[in-house]
Amino acid sequence: MAEENCNINNNELTPKKNITVARSESFGPLKFRKSCGEILLSRLQKFTAPEQSGYVGFANLPNQVHRKSVKKGFEFTLMVVGESGLGKSTLVNSLFLTDLYPERHIHSAAEKISQTVKIDASTVEIEERGVKLRLTVVDTPGFGDSLNSQDCFKPIIQYIDSQFERYLEDESGLNRRHIVDNRVHCCFYFINPSGHGLRPLDISFMKAVHHKVNIVPVIAKSDTLTLQECQQLKRKVMTQIAENGINLYSLPDCDEDEDEDYREQCRLLKEAVPFAVIGANTVIEVKGKKVRGRMYPWGVVEVENPDHCDFIKLRTMLITHMQDLQEVTQEVHYENYRAEKLGGGGTAPKKSRKPRNEETFNETDKRRPEGQQADISEREKQLQEKEQELRRMQEMITKMQAEMNQRNTPQKTQQNGEVKSQNV
Repeated sequence: MAEENCNINNNELTPKKNITVARSESFGPLKFRKSCGEILLSRLQKFTAPEQSGYVGFANLPNQVHRKSVKKGFEFTLMVVGESGLGKSTLVNSLFLTDLYPERHIHSAAEKISQTVKIDASTVEIEERGVKLRLTVVDTPGFGDSLNSQDCFKPIIQYIDSQFERYLEDESGLNRRHIVDNRVHCCFYFINPSGHGLRPLDISFMKAVHHKVNIVPVIAKSDTLTLQECQQLKRKVMTQIAENGINLYSLPDCDEDEDEDYREQCRLLKEAVPFAVIGANTVIEVKGKKVRGRMYPWGVVEVENPDHCDFIKLRTMLITHMQDLQEVTQEVHYENYRAEKLGGGGTAPKKSRKPRNEETFNETDKRRPEGQQADISEREKQLQEKEQELRRMQEMITKMQAEMNQRNTPQKTQQNGEVKSQNV
């Protein structure tokens, strides 16, 4: 082994102390860097012709979409609605393995008498294997707790419409690159297991919001029911939903080229509706294995055991069909709201706007409250200003194009009986 003192300066090796580079007899002299020719050659070697003939490479486009989606992250908004004490917060914490309500205040019976429905939105960012999810859980404390629950779901409908309205305003604005999607993509409606079916409040709420949000019915605290009672309650709930014409979120049909396992999974998920679930955040050791569940004097109920409850099926439905829930919200519920808003109370685009006479507009305006008419008139004014600005810009562009065409058009002149063309 030989030693040599050297230093790198201006692409030259000059002697300097305290820097030692070893040379090996087997590997030869070690190089500090590659020459320009070696770098160019190494780069050219990476661009090789494909081994298969006729292969272009656009089959890798899904990989580009995957990388872009992972870098951007995902957004999802989940709403939970139901009476207090049905385990809504516990179930959400069990689904996403997080604590969304660290400092939750439980109201007393006296406070619940005059309690109104509140909207409590909690946002948390979850990361799993490099994939980021911005999860927003909208809780509705006070739903169905007061003595008069006739209009208790109106604040919920107002919140859903307000998120649609905010998204519509952001989409109609000038800067549409960074739009935060806070629309409610899914709604878990918790059904009391001791009610022997749906109550009038349950039916009224689902009929009021089934055309605005994807409803997934959930039977809470199913460990209080036997297997036979649970199946009877499921059939009773689905019968009442069909009789009242309530549209639930339906899982998409499987394609013919799907795997048999995936088809079987979708079939089991469809049969499990409404999902009978149990929530628990405690870890119990059973037969040397740690599981999440609830311990009773007669045994242990495991949350993630499909023989005990439908918790795994509910989580599988939510995770595997999260993209479909967002697409249904965008293409069905939001489009219905947008068409109704633009067609009935604003200036709609020519594509989707239906012609209506002035009498119809006047009758519609008379039915609306004064505050709503003021909001609609202000919105119409803003949309008209934007349309006028776009129309002025289009006229300027048309005028400039006409001037350019006139300059480039040759002009013909007649001199001494001969026609000559000259450029102006």
